[in-house]
Amino acid sequence: MDTQSIRAQMPMLVRGHVPSNIRSFKFNIFDGQPKVSTLGFHIDPKPFEGKVIARNDEVIVVKTGRAAFAVLDRALVTEVPDEGTKVQVEPYARRRFDGQRADTPEERAELTADGQPYTVQTFVLGFAPAKLPVPEPRCPELQDLIQQMEQLAAPDGFRRITHMLVDAGARDFTWVDPAPDDIIRTPPSIGFNVSTTKFQGQVTVLYDRAADLYVVELRRDGGLVERVDKVFFDALGETLERLIDDGSWRRIHVQSRSGRSPARH
Repeated sequence: MDTQSIRAQMPMLVRGHVPSNIRSFKFNIFDGQPKVSTLGFHIDPKPFEGKVIARNDEVIVVKTGRAAFAVLDRALVTEVPDEGTKVQVEPYARRRFDGQRADTPEERAELTADGQPYTVQTFVLGFAPAKLPVPEPRCPELQDLIQQMEQLAAPDGFRRITHMLVDAGARDFTWVDPAPDDIIRTPPSIGFNVSTTKFQGQVTVLYDRAADLYVVELRRDGGLVERVDKVFFDALGETLERLIDDGSWRRIHVQSRSGRSPARH
């Protein structure tokens, strides 16, 4: 989508939908690219409701306030509603393995001096973690692998590797946490099942002690489909993206609340 061209078209697209006593309007463009706050942090947009007031071959324009609009890339929406339709819109947001948004505040229980329980919520600006659902390991190499998957960026620069796994439907996690003497015979590893249009089956990331590098294996029905050797830690995200990430996470979910049945994409 040519965002520069769309910006130039906006006065024409919203004509008649801005009150006469308001001299300006604002709009957000949702084109599958990460949103950045005024402080420079990546942010996850919240779902919103509105009314479709215009559409063309490139965009769908939704009125969300008196002089506020959302511009949706038509190529990314799950439904193409008619003009005049009220819609619920849910842009992409990073999520955790439990299904919650990754920017959900962390909660922990504390006690007052007299023993009364209370809950503390912690939220760090720009930090939206997706922790692997595995126990704390004893093996240092497995600890490093977990930390790298949780903290290293995916190639899109917005998600972490674990966000990519969430988007690929990663589930049924397994792990190998060997004692130091068994690190070559039973390499540290993390395995999980995914389901995308690129691959459906089991993915295993294991540490090759001899080469001090990672290996990524894809298996289906017990058989080896593909094996990628000599993966440096900083290429792990790129390798997993190539193997399992189909890009469907960029889709903008649109659900009609009224009007005629929309066209489905």
